[in-house]
Amino acid sequence: MKLTNNKIILLAALIMTSFSAFALKDDTNQPINIVSDNQSLDMEKSVVTFTDNVSITQGSILIKANKVVITRPPENSGKKETVEAFGTPVIFHQQLDNGKPVDGKANKVHYDLGTEFLTLTDNAELKQLDSKINGQLITYDVKKQQLKANGNGKSRVTTVLIPSQLQQAKGK
Repeated sequence: MKLTNNKIILLAALIMTSFSAFALKDDTNQPINIVSDNQSLDMEKSVVTFTDNVSITQGSILIKANKVVITRPPENSGKKETVEAFGTPVIFHQQLDNGKPVDGKANKVHYDLGTEFLTLTDNAELKQLDSKINGQLITYDVKKQQLKANGNGKSRVTTVLIPSQLQQAKGK
């Protein structure tokens, strides 16, 4: 299939809207850079797949994965794009507006732009400075700012909180 200008614009818009949802305010204005060993595009299904040594950067955001799949549903479906990343593990890093870093990892990361819902599955971890939470499944509802973690019947959830760092967070 030959790529026309409209199809190239559609592809660029798909990628841009997908990853800007992960970003905080300054990051969303930055260019998105995606580097991988391989890339494929299925225009009919509106799916872009990046494989092997995938590295995505946008401002302070860094995502590394073995595979990233961005899917855009049909326009009349009322749904929005989804982003799925796979790795052993997928890792991500972002600098927050308060200057503190957030790091995460999991073997699978799923983000639904329509519901603004993030799911980290299999050996999931979220970390800010020395405080962290580990579990088999961690979900984060961006709109409600609600995080849930569970062991998914395989393990227990572990949380480590550093009181001095929590006090510093309250002061800012």
